[in-house]
Amino acid sequence: MILAINPTRQELQRLKKRLVLAQKGHKLLKDKQDELVRNFLEIIEDTKELRIQADRDIQAVYQSFSLAEGVVGGASIESLFSMPGAHTDVKSRTKQIMNLKVPEFEVEIIGDPFDYGDARSSVLVDRSVRKYGEMLQTLLKLAELEKASILLAEEIEKTRRRVNALEYIIIPNITDTIKYITMKLAEMERANLTRLMKVKDMLAAKRAEQNAREQVT
Repeated sequence: MILAINPTRQELQRLKKRLVLAQKGHKLLKDKQDELVRNFLEIIEDTKELRIQADRDIQAVYQSFSLAEGVVGGASIESLFSMPGAHTDVKSRTKQIMNLKVPEFEVEIIGDPFDYGDARSSVLVDRSVRKYGEMLQTLLKLAELEKASILLAEEIEKTRRRVNALEYIIIPNITDTIKYITMKLAEMERANLTRLMKVKDMLAAKRAEQNAREQVT
C-alpha cells in the first residue's frame, strides 16, 4: 500500500532513511526472536525433565511418610511435628534472559528440621523429612522454569508480531511508496523536459519568423 504523502525529493530521501532503519530493526528483532525461541525450547526441555523428577519426588515422599507412619504410628509422627525445630522462607529475585526479567526462587531453612524437641524420632521420619526438603527444592525450581517459559512465550509472541508488521506491512509499504515517488518524479522530469523542448521550438519558430520578415523588408 502506498503511503499518503507528497511525491517530493525531500520525502523520497526521508523514506529511504526510514527504510534503512526498518530493515535494520527487522534484522535485530528477527535475531532476538530466534534467540528467545532457542531459550524457550531449552527451558521447555528442562521443564519436562523436572516434572518427571517432581512426580518421582512426590511419590517418594508419600511412600516414605506412609512407611514411617506404619512403623512409628500416626500419633507419634503428629507429636514429632507439633513443635517444629525449623521453618522455611522462600526468597524471590530476578535474573535476565536477554532483556527479559524472569523469577528465581531460593529456599532458606532456618533452624534444624531434624530437631523434634524432646520427642524420640526414627530414621524413617528423618528420611521422610529429608525427601520432603528435596521435593520442595524441585517444586520451586519447576515453578521458576514454568514462569520463565510463560514470560518467554509472551515475549516471543510480541516480538513475532513486530517482525511480521515490519516484514509484511511497514517495509513493503515504504518500498512501494519509494517506487511510486521515484516514478512520479521521473514523470515530472519528462513533462518538464517536454515543456522546455516545446518552449524552445516555439522560440526558434518565432526567431525564424522574425528573420523571414526582416529579409522581406
